[in-house]
Amino acid sequence: MSTLSIGAHVDQTDPIAEATARGADVVQIFLGSPQSYKGPVVEYADGAEALRAAAEEAGVAIYVHAPYIINVATTNNRVRIPSRKLLQQHIDAAASIGAKGLVVHGGHVDKAGEDPELLAKGFDNWRKAVEATDLKIPLLIENTAGGDHAMTRHLERIAQVWEAIGTADQADQVGFCLDTCHAHAGGNALETVVEKVRAITGRIDLVHANDSRDEFDSGADRHANFGAGRIDPELLAAVIRDAGAPVICETPGGVSEHTADFAWLRERL
Repeated sequence: MSTLSIGAHVDQTDPIAEATARGADVVQIFLGSPQSYKGPVVEYADGAEALRAAAEEAGVAIYVHAPYIINVATTNNRVRIPSRKLLQQHIDAAASIGAKGLVVHGGHVDKAGEDPELLAKGFDNWRKAVEATDLKIPLLIENTAGGDHAMTRHLERIAQVWEAIGTADQADQVGFCLDTCHAHAGGNALETVVEKVRAITGRIDLVHANDSRDEFDSGADRHANFGAGRIDPELLAAVIRDAGAPVICETPGGVSEHTADFAWLRERL
């Protein structure tokens, strides 16, 4: 585990320089605004192909995080339809830079409460989205921290998403991104979360390694630097170790804070 790839979410202008500054061989970026339907933008000076070549030459793996506003589960057509379009655009853009995967949040069903019929529509909307999208690279669905109607906050809902998409073409191109802060804040016991996620999905492709500012089951998506939050340090390290996937730290700060987080984690791995 001492060779586990550890990196951070960085600015997309020059992710290779950001990786080099942190001594990282993996990074995550946005392509455009995370809160906009305007579509992806590659800001690297020489364009997408140049970024792909630079990443290959430097030995840096790039993951792309899709906009937060994407919600393919919703029954609201005015959100679901543009979300599907935006998802395809970001898959295409991420593939053009040679990204290893596109991370997307699970979304939610508006005002569904515990209505099983409405929730079932949300799960089936995930199946339809997978079938409607040309998955040129893996699509990594991430667990989320809050929301009563969320598709991927609780393990039982994640299981229902996976059951739905399991019948879709390209289901083998759908993976899982485990966020440690989201799991803790979402009320999932970290002692067993890796085992239970693997039992549901069969895989963990990426880890978002974050401490949590808030208490267990708070529903609050507030990341903290390692050792500065509410997650037991050894338990946090154990989850990352057991997941055995590339690690992206979405912790606050820049180069100095991230390199301190890397050192904290490597000491415990």
